[in-house]
Amino acid sequence: MPPEVDLVFPRAFVEFVDPGDPDQVFKCDLTWLTSNYMCIFGQGCQGIYAESPDTGCCTLGAHFADKGDEERVASFVAQLTPELWQLRPDRTKVRRKDWVETDEHGDRKTPVVEVDGQSACIFHNRTDFALGAGCALHALALQQGRHPLETKPDVCWQLPIRRTFRTIERQDDTSYTEVTIGEYDRRGWGPGGHDLDWYCSGNTEAHVALEPVYVTNAPELTELMGEAGYAELVRHCEAHLRSRSALALHPADPR
Repeated sequence: MPPEVDLVFPRAFVEFVDPGDPDQVFKCDLTWLTSNYMCIFGQGCQGIYAESPDTGCCTLGAHFADKGDEERVASFVAQLTPELWQLRPDRTKVRRKDWVETDEHGDRKTPVVEVDGQSACIFHNRTDFALGAGCALHALALQQGRHPLETKPDVCWQLPIRRTFRTIERQDDTSYTEVTIGEYDRRGWGPGGHDLDWYCSGNTEAHVALEPVYVTNAPELTELMGEAGYAELVRHCEAHLRSRSALALHPADPR
């Protein structure tokens, strides 16, 4: 089997009303959520670009979801010390413009910095740093006993889970919000996703976890769905694992 599988294959989905919001319906990709995927950063991850193999998917920087996302991250950036952040500016107080820029579309994001020929987010510590390669905000979370989803930009801790919203119109002229929870595959990066040199979600090299995604990513899924929504998801995932056929397996999972 090649390391990376085709993007299109049969998937099993389940839909259920959000226990916390009757006007919202979750549509969840059971094939992905019960797969054996795990992040293998530092354990075989080749990075999305061949010229920056040690920077994982941090090569392009992180776009902030909204003002609240940026403000939350700002509170933790203020706590980063030189011992945690290799590229921290050499001044007592870090300024917002040191770690936020506006792209050509007017969106706010973290800058990309090149070090020894490898480009990555300004918060990405390189391999020669005392802590080794990895996110400074992730390191801060571990130091403080927090989950990294508290300290990192939303897009960073969500990947490779993708949450999307759309309005569904019923035949009786009522509507509801469909919230899809699924795999953030190459297509999630836009047209440029097909040009990535390596990518993990559909790669057999990353489907090596001992437990399925819905278990290993329980904190992230709870944050995305709420506690009641996640509890209902667990029920459906467990039922799927008991009854799934070969057609419902993620093709990157071990056979």
